[in-house]
Amino acid sequence: MRLKKLFPYLLFLLLAPLYSPAQAEPSAFTSGSYQQILTSNANQPFMLVIWSINCSSCLKDMELLSNIHKSRPELNMIMLAADELSATEQIQTILEKHQLSDIENWVYADENTQKMQFEIDPKWYGELPRTYFFDNTHQRTGVSGVLSKQEYDEMFTKILKPE
Repeated sequence: MRLKKLFPYLLFLLLAPLYSPAQAEPSAFTSGSYQQILTSNANQPFMLVIWSINCSSCLKDMELLSNIHKSRPELNMIMLAADELSATEQIQTILEKHQLSDIENWVYADENTQKMQFEIDPKWYGELPRTYFFDNTHQRTGVSGVLSKQEYDEMFTKILKPE
């Protein structure tokens, strides 16, 4: 009798690793979303990568970002696509291709992109790619343009330093 009750749980444990759910769609980035990201990452370092499907430099950088994601599991990487919600399918395709769909992903959901940019950083004019590195106290450094592996590593050394 006891084995009959345990069988469904055992079956679940055996089959669960084989189940591969569809990746979640990127979250809608609206007014207040930036603060939500900061709050959900309180007291921990993270990297916010802002990119676009229409930015060739951003797309070239995806492979390096994928390698960083795989080699630095201790670093929380968040991706924000500066595109319209209507581009969600294309965004997901790019993220899946580069094995970045399993991390936190966002897409602009407000037509006023300047408002979104200003909320993130009043000194940022919208150039892409744009990467923000936050230490555990949320002191941030914003960098525009493509970074080399060495430049990423230097930034990680700064934000991941032990207390």
